[in-house]
Amino acid sequence: MKNPFRPISISLSPNTQADDVKLAFLLLFKKSIWKVGDAVSGLEENFKKYEGVKYAYSFNSGRSSLMAIMEGLGLPEGSQVLLQAFTCNAAANPILWAGLEPVFVDCDQNYNLSVDDLKKKITQKSRAVMVQHTFGLPADMDEIQKICDENNLVLIEDCAHSLGAEYKGRRVGTFGKAAFFSFGRDKMISCVYGGMAVTDDEHLAKKIAVFQEEAGYPGNGWVLQQLLHPVLMNWFILPTYSIIGKYKLVALQWFHVLSKAIHWKEKRGLKPDYFPKRLPNALAILAQNQFNKLERFNNHRREIAELYYRELKKINFVMPSNPNNRSQVFLRFAIRHNDAAKIIKKSWQRNLLIGDWYRTPVDPFDTKTETVGYKKGSCPNAETFAGKMINLPTHINIGEIEIKKIVNFIASIK
Repeated sequence: MKNPFRPISISLSPNTQADDVKLAFLLLFKKSIWKVGDAVSGLEENFKKYEGVKYAYSFNSGRSSLMAIMEGLGLPEGSQVLLQAFTCNAAANPILWAGLEPVFVDCDQNYNLSVDDLKKKITQKSRAVMVQHTFGLPADMDEIQKICDENNLVLIEDCAHSLGAEYKGRRVGTFGKAAFFSFGRDKMISCVYGGMAVTDDEHLAKKIAVFQEEAGYPGNGWVLQQLLHPVLMNWFILPTYSIIGKYKLVALQWFHVLSKAIHWKEKRGLKPDYFPKRLPNALAILAQNQFNKLERFNNHRREIAELYYRELKKINFVMPSNPNNRSQVFLRFAIRHNDAAKIIKKSWQRNLLIGDWYRTPVDPFDTKTETVGYKKGSCPNAETFAGKMINLPTHINIGEIEIKKIVNFIASIK
């Protein structure tokens, strides 16, 4: 019988299974291998083989990975990098930190980069386009590549949502000059904090390698925070979440026992001191354990998405489309409704912690959007969609029973 106090959640260490938690617990007592070890190079080699790329370099986050790419490209200061709205400040900030100007492009009905708006926003200062495969649905890479080629723009892929997704039989992350991935706590695979930068360009690879070497490792205190996350979350917080667990989480984050996904500085366009850093060995071990399960995770997410399509088709929600020639991996199952805020609020009262990515064109909702370069009114689709989004869980710890609970609840309050 399942614990009634444990939530049905979209985040809160969603991918972790018993073997992941046990592994993190054992690593707590192996401080000598927290930073340096063979796991980092092993993960990088396995990632290269999986993606079919020549070079892969690990970092302690997707942000650090993007920072390495930006530094390696060596774009002139003040150059414009076009990226889509309906994203996280973690996508825009590394552009700012590199002395470049983020220019936000509107999204299309699939929440990916609008090619029409992209064409309108290219200027003489434009040097690069960063394309996000939102919620694990590949963007229209044929059109985007064509636009980049015609305008001599560097193409970068943001694959934070989309490890394992394919466009016309080709893995995302292999279309641009470089790509980066996230292994954050609620991504396709999770080691709490982590990321990877990949490229086939030898010159860029050498630059990223130097950046990685010079970045150094995060401190032991930071590594300890991340190792504690799956242990405390699964053994201490989630079992009593609806009673006192949520307060335990707030307290542990307040006293810096556990880290937050996004530092308050990032909401102001500022850089925390733990970026950029290399991926420590202990987190590479956790990431590899998850990477070994990626295909099972992705197959499960697709099966869960099919359940949502079937169960929600009689209810008045806008559901994600699934264009031909795109193999989607459904990081989350995103639906839209005008009363999204009310539905989410009521669901949380029932211990159904469904999500709200993205409540604003640049999330989290309390990000000072002007400090990350977003101009209000510049991306009307993103602004319209924000606030109407409901994200439903697809991770490995969600099954048909949980799906029916979510769907029945949503249907009951319409």
